[in-house]
Amino acid sequence: MPIQLLGLAGSLRTDSVNSKLIREAGRLYGDATLTEADLNIPLYNGDDEDRDGLPASVQDLVAQIANADAVIIATPEYNGGITGVLKNALDWVSRAKPSPWAGKPVAVMSAAAGRAGGIRAQTMLRSCMTPFNVKLAAASEVAIASAGSEFDENGHLVSERYQASVARLMAALKVDIEAS
Repeated sequence: MPIQLLGLAGSLRTDSVNSKLIREAGRLYGDATLTEADLNIPLYNGDDEDRDGLPASVQDLVAQIANADAVIIATPEYNGGITGVLKNALDWVSRAKPSPWAGKPVAVMSAAAGRAGGIRAQTMLRSCMTPFNVKLAAASEVAIASAGSEFDENGHLVSERYQASVARLMAALKVDIEAS
Protein backbone atom coordinates (compact mmCIF):
# COMPACT_ATOMS: atom_id res chain seq x y z
CA MET A 1 0.00 0.00 0.00
CA PRO A 2 1.51 3.36 -0.96
CA ILE A 3 2.33 6.02 1.59
CA GLN A 4 -0.54 8.41 2.30
CA LEU A 5 0.53 12.06 2.26
CA LEU A 6 -1.76 14.91 3.25
CA GLY A 7 -1.07 18.41 1.96
CA LEU A 8 -2.16 21.55 3.80
CA ALA A 9 -1.81 24.75 1.77
CA GLY A 10 -2.08 27.98 3.72
CA SER A 11 -3.87 29.67 0.82
CA LEU A 12 -7.40 29.19 -0.46
CA ARG A 13 -6.57 30.59 -3.92
CA THR A 14 -7.44 28.36 -6.84
CA ASP A 15 -4.01 28.71 -8.44
CA SER A 16 -2.03 28.95 -5.19
CA VAL A 17 1.73 28.52 -5.56
CA ASN A 18 1.69 26.75 -2.20
CA SER A 19 -0.77 24.17 -3.56
CA LYS A 20 1.56 23.75 -6.52
CA LEU A 21 4.47 23.33 -4.11
CA ILE A 22 2.62 20.59 -2.21
CA ARG A 23 1.86 18.77 -5.48
CA GLU A 24 5.48 19.11 -6.56
CA ALA A 25 6.62 17.73 -3.19
CA GLY A 26 4.27 14.77 -3.65
CA ARG A 27 5.67 14.14 -7.14
CA LEU A 28 9.25 14.34 -5.90
CA TYR A 29 8.44 12.10 -2.93
CA GLY A 30 7.77 9.25 -5.32
CA ASP A 31 5.51 6.30 -4.60
CA ALA A 32 2.80 7.96 -2.51
CA THR A 33 -0.79 9.08 -2.68
CA LEU A 34 -1.23 12.80 -2.04
CA THR A 35 -4.51 14.22 -0.79
CA GLU A 36 -4.98 17.97 -0.49
CA ALA A 37 -6.99 19.09 2.53
CA ASP A 38 -9.70 21.71 2.24
CA LEU A 39 -8.96 24.46 4.77
CA ASN A 40 -12.03 26.49 3.82
CA ILE A 41 -13.59 25.89 7.24
CA PRO A 42 -15.50 28.17 9.64
CA LEU A 43 -13.59 30.59 11.82
CA TYR A 44 -12.90 29.14 15.24
CA ASN A 45 -15.38 30.31 17.86
CA GLY A 46 -15.42 28.67 21.27
CA ASP A 47 -19.11 29.41 21.70
CA ASP A 48 -19.89 27.53 18.47
CA GLU A 49 -17.71 24.64 19.61
CA ASP A 50 -19.41 24.51 23.03
CA ARG A 51 -22.84 24.52 21.39
CA ASP A 52 -22.23 22.29 18.35
CA GLY A 53 -18.88 20.54 18.79
CA LEU A 54 -16.42 20.35 15.91
CA PRO A 55 -17.94 21.21 12.53
CA ALA A 56 -18.12 18.36 10.01
CA SER A 57 -15.46 20.04 7.85
CA VAL A 58 -13.08 20.11 10.83
CA GLN A 59 -13.88 16.50 11.72
CA ASP A 60 -12.98 15.59 8.13
CA LEU A 61 -9.66 17.44 8.43
CA VAL A 62 -8.90 15.74 11.76
CA ALA A 63 -9.59 12.33 10.19
CA GLN A 64 -7.39 13.16 7.19
CA ILE A 65 -4.49 14.09 9.48
CA ALA A 66 -4.99 10.99 11.63
CA ASN A 67 -5.09 8.69 8.58
CA ALA A 68 -2.08 10.20 6.80
CA ASP A 69 1.37 8.70 7.13
CA ALA A 70 2.76 12.25 6.96
CA VAL A 71 1.63 15.83 6.40
CA ILE A 72 3.20 18.38 4.07
CA ILE A 73 2.40 22.00 4.93
CA ALA A 74 3.16 24.88 2.56
CA THR A 75 2.29 28.43 3.47
CA PRO A 76 2.67 31.87 1.98
CA GLU A 77 3.84 34.67 4.23
CA TYR A 78 1.26 37.25 5.18
CA ASN A 79 2.59 40.24 7.13
CA GLY A 80 5.56 38.30 8.43
CA GLY A 81 3.65 35.20 9.54
CA ILE A 82 1.40 32.33 8.53
CA THR A 83 -1.98 32.94 6.99
CA GLY A 84 -5.17 33.23 8.99
CA VAL A 85 -6.53 30.27 7.03
CA LEU A 86 -3.73 28.01 8.25
CA LYS A 87 -3.78 29.31 11.83
CA ASN A 88 -7.54 28.83 11.99
CA ALA A 89 -7.21 25.22 10.80
CA LEU A 90 -4.51 24.52 13.38
CA ASP A 91 -6.65 26.09 16.12
CA TRP A 92 -9.66 23.96 15.21
CA VAL A 93 -7.64 20.74 14.96
CA SER A 94 -6.09 21.46 18.37
CA ARG A 95 -9.56 20.98 19.85
CA ALA A 96 -9.82 17.34 18.66
CA LYS A 97 -9.35 14.58 21.21
CA PRO A 98 -7.26 12.56 20.81
CA SER A 99 -4.84 14.73 18.87
CA PRO A 100 -4.27 13.49 15.33
CA TRP A 101 -0.87 15.18 15.31
CA ALA A 102 0.98 13.26 18.05
CA GLY A 103 4.19 11.85 16.57
CA LYS A 104 3.07 12.62 13.00
CA PRO A 105 5.90 13.24 10.51
CA VAL A 106 5.48 16.76 9.07
CA ALA A 107 7.37 18.66 6.38
CA VAL A 108 7.15 22.47 6.35
CA MET A 109 7.74 24.63 3.26
CA SER A 110 6.79 28.03 1.92
CA ALA A 111 6.36 29.84 -1.36
CA ALA A 112 5.87 33.58 -1.53
CA ALA A 113 6.15 36.53 -3.87
CA GLY A 114 8.94 38.15 -1.86
CA ARG A 115 12.64 37.48 -2.10
CA ALA A 116 12.76 35.61 1.23
CA GLY A 117 10.23 33.04 0.01
CA GLY A 118 8.15 33.03 3.18
CA ILE A 119 10.90 32.05 5.60
CA ARG A 120 9.38 34.09 8.46
CA ALA A 121 6.10 32.24 8.00
CA GLN A 122 7.98 28.94 8.33
CA THR A 123 9.52 30.10 11.60
CA MET A 124 6.07 30.95 12.94
CA LEU A 125 4.60 27.69 11.61
CA ARG A 126 7.27 25.63 13.35
CA SER A 127 6.39 27.42 16.61
CA CYS A 128 2.69 26.74 16.05
CA MET A 129 3.41 23.02 15.48
CA THR A 130 5.44 22.59 18.69
CA PRO A 131 2.46 21.99 21.04
CA PHE A 132 1.23 19.19 18.74
CA ASN A 133 4.33 17.04 19.35
CA VAL A 134 4.89 16.37 15.65
CA LYS A 135 8.09 15.03 14.10
CA LEU A 136 9.31 17.93 11.94
CA ALA A 137 11.41 16.71 9.02
CA ALA A 138 15.01 17.76 9.58
CA ALA A 139 16.30 19.20 6.31
CA SER A 140 17.29 22.58 4.97
CA GLU A 141 14.38 24.98 4.77
CA VAL A 142 12.49 25.13 1.48
CA ALA A 143 11.45 28.72 0.77
CA ILE A 144 10.51 29.45 -2.85
CA ALA A 145 11.14 33.14 -3.58
CA SER A 146 9.38 35.02 -6.41
CA ALA A 147 7.17 31.96 -6.49
CA GLY A 148 4.84 33.19 -9.23
CA SER A 149 7.56 32.60 -11.82
CA GLU A 150 9.05 29.41 -10.35
CA PHE A 151 6.52 26.88 -11.68
CA ASP A 152 6.06 25.75 -15.28
CA GLU A 153 2.73 25.14 -17.03
CA ASN A 154 2.61 21.63 -15.50
CA GLY A 155 3.09 22.96 -11.97
CA HIS A 156 6.68 21.70 -11.72
CA LEU A 157 9.47 23.79 -10.27
CA VAL A 158 11.67 25.20 -13.03
CA SER A 159 14.76 25.69 -10.87
CA GLU A 160 16.92 22.61 -10.36
CA ARG A 161 18.09 24.17 -7.10
CA TYR A 162 14.53 24.36 -5.76
CA GLN A 163 13.75 20.86 -7.05
CA ALA A 164 16.79 19.55 -5.19
CA SER A 165 15.74 21.36 -1.98
CA VAL A 166 12.25 19.87 -2.09
CA ALA A 167 13.68 16.42 -2.90
CA ARG A 168 15.99 16.63 0.15
CA LEU A 169 13.06 17.58 2.36
CA MET A 170 11.00 14.68 0.99
CA ALA A 171 13.93 12.30 1.61
CA ALA A 172 14.02 13.46 5.24
CA LEU A 173 10.24 12.97 5.47
CA LYS A 174 10.64 9.39 4.15
CA VAL A 175 13.15 8.65 6.90
CA ASP A 176 10.70 9.97 9.51
CA ILE A 177 7.84 7.90 8.08
CA GLU A 178 9.96 4.75 8.10
CA ALA A 179 10.94 5.42 11.72
CA SER A 180 7.28 5.88 12.79
